Amino acid sequence: MNNTPTLLSSRNQAVQTAYYAMLKQARQLLSTIEGEEFRHSLVRAEKRRKPGLIHEFVNPLLYLRLTWHDDGSYSIHYGFEPCETYESITRPFVRSVYKLSMKDSTSSNIEDRIRTDWFIHNPDDMYEYIDERRKYHCFKLIKYRPSASKRKQMRVMA
Repeated sequence: MNNTPTLLSSRNQAVQTAYYAMLKQARQLLSTIEGEEFRHSLVRAEKRRKPGLIHEFVNPLLYLRLTWHDDGSYSIHYGFEPCETYESITRPFVRSVYKLSMKDSTSSNIEDRIRTDWFIHNPDDMYEYIDERRKYHCFKLIKYRPSASKRKQMRVMA
């Protein structure tokens, strides 16, 4: 009995679960930025069931993409803007990508599903390009939620 489709299905489910956890973490990190322009995002979700893009999140600082390949496997592509000013956002994001895909963190080993062969090192340029030609992506503004330390400072000042 061949259980390869079952194994592939469980790995794909683990990849998808990790992707949406990474996306949630990225949105939480971005929500702490006061500047609205860095909380803008473009999202594309495909409903068709054939290989290609499943979900894409493009932001001036962070990038995530869930793809489906011809062999039936899912993978995650990511990227971040190398910007000293926002290292407090990009560093935890990169750590979350690898933490959420570690062999110890998932039901199936999906470490090889994090792809670096197509790494996005300038999501700001990508965001501008897609925004100008927006055909498939939807604009989403991430609501501002000050970090816990910022909220504490605001209460003290009030």
